[in-house]
Amino acid sequence: MAALQVRPEQQESVNPPVFNLALYQYSPAGWSPLAVRSGDQVVGFLMWAVDPQDGSCWLGGIMVDAAFQGQGYGKQAALAAVAALETQHGDRRFALSYHPGNTVARHLYLGLGFEETGELEDEEVVARLTFPSEP
Repeated sequence: MAALQVRPEQQESVNPPVFNLALYQYSPAGWSPLAVRSGDQVVGFLMWAVDPQDGSCWLGGIMVDAAFQGQGYGKQAALAAVAALETQHGDRRFALSYHPGNTVARHLYLGLGFEETGELEDEEVVARLTFPSEP
């Protein structure tokens, strides 16, 4: 996973996988990493953690290697992560953040139903997705 790279113009707005793997290893937030795969090949990365303050499940570090971008892997990974976390852990509220200049990420996440909240997290735009409570 550490060898994954984004396009040069994305390097200012997307953390490299080694940074996110360090967060997983050393952050008290409890991040859990997930590989994005196509068959046996790792094509991307994301991680998740539950915010103890509001109970939202945060998705972070979502990235797809430059060679595999534009093929739907980011969308598939985000949808699969939300579905798996909802099923396995009962998560109903999700959050993520992205650099304000990352229009590709913004388009992807808003297209998946995330809504910008006006919140900022480390100078990044926060977007949230909430599933209604089941009756």
